Amino acid sequence: MSLNSLKFEENNSEFVETKQSQTTSVASEDPLQNLCLASQDVLQKAQQSGRSKCRKCGGSRMFYCYTCYVPVENVPVEQIPLVKLPLKIDIIKHPNETDGKSTAIHAKLLAPEFVNIYTYPCIPEYEEKDHEVVLVFPGPQSVSIKDISFHLQKRIQDNIRGKNDDPDKPSVKRKKTEELEDCDLIDSKCKDTTLKKIIFIDSTWNQTNKILTDERLQGLLQVELKTRKTCFWRHQKGKPDTFLSTIEAIYYFLVDYHTDILKEKYKGQYDNLLFFYSFMYQLIKNAKCSGDKETKKLIH
Repeated sequence: MSLNSLKFEENNSEFVETKQSQTTSVASEDPLQNLCLASQDVLQKAQQSGRSKCRKCGGSRMFYCYTCYVPVENVPVEQIPLVKLPLKIDIIKHPNETDGKSTAIHAKLLAPEFVNIYTYPCIPEYEEKDHEVVLVFPGPQSVSIKDISFHLQKRIQDNIRGKNDDPDKPSVKRKKTEELEDCDLIDSKCKDTTLKKIIFIDSTWNQTNKILTDERLQGLLQVELKTRKTCFWRHQKGKPDTFLSTIEAIYYFLVDYHTDILKEKYKGQYDNLLFFYSFMYQLIKNAKCSGDKETKKLIH
């Protein structure tokens, strides 16, 4: 091999490494760049024309009304994507959470048939459905998404066995046929075990304790997204970057659920949940770079 060939390979290798490094750097700077999104031209036009009236309450808003959960007049409804979700979602909002700063509204706008928002203390009862509902929130007892099925099945087994334990009856050995019937019942229930609903708390991290300790949420299986990092522009001081905004948590949960539970390849099915979020992220990022305070005011 000639000296020139060696130099070419060496230079080419350096070029590839530099290119890969640049690509990685860009991806880390803009984690939302590779999403499969519907056209955001409608948001671009709305941003340029400024605030508009809500179709329902008449309030002056940007992009959408965070009270009525509808796009404003200068954002045609038919140009807003609708996302089909594999699960129902309940969002429990803290009463002191500022509606205009909440990303939970995005989920209701983009998946209205699958998302319900409740303002605490008005929340549903989940006691009889603890085998098909999980609460997404970090904590010492939280499990990963891939372990959800195991823990929900265990709850069914414990519930069935608990109902069959009658404290008023003397302790006698069960007949073999009865034991087999119990096993068959547990097996059939476990086969039908499917996660049907996920619960998210929409609140600042310092306000979550009041909702989290509510007796109606006690005993629910808690799930934590440990590997995802936030790019929310309102990052709270003193909190790790794995503490996500509400819409980020919903999106990343569904992506991981799709691959870890449904065992299907993810092809961007839920990316449009970040339709508003990614646009606002880019707006604020650009405004920070240019020092444009007016743009930042518009979306607050």
